[in-house]
Amino acid sequence: MTITWHKIGTVNDFPPDMGSCVKLENQQIAIFRVPFQSSEDQWYAVQNLNPYNRRMVLSRGIVGSTEHGPKVTCPLHKNPFLLNNGKHLGEGEVDNLKTYPLKINGNEVFLAVP
Repeated sequence: MTITWHKIGTVNDFPPDMGSCVKLENQQIAIFRVPFQSSEDQWYAVQNLNPYNRRMVLSRGIVGSTEHGPKVTCPLHKNPFLLNNGKHLGEGEVDNLKTYPLKINGNEVFLAVP
C-alpha cells in the first residue's frame, strides 16, 4: 500500500494541548499537539468521529495523560481514548479509534490517509 503525504498546515496552525480538525479525503481527522517539558512536542492523528455516539467531536475533547500515554476524552460522554494507538480506555464495548500517520518536516505538518 502506497502512502501519500498531504501537507495540512504549519506547526503554528495547531495549538498545543488542544485538538484541531482537518478534512482530508472526505474524512475528518483530529490532530493533537502534546507538548512535553524536556523534549519536542508529540503529534497524534485520530478519527474525529467518536465511535460511542457517532458524533464528530473528538477534536474538541479534553487532552490529558495516563500511565499508558496521552489521551483524549470525549467532551460529551467522557469516553477516554489513547492518542498513540486509539485504544478505548473506558468501560463497555466501544470501538477503538483509527489512527493516522503524521510527520513534521521543518515547520510543516503532513498527514497520510492510507
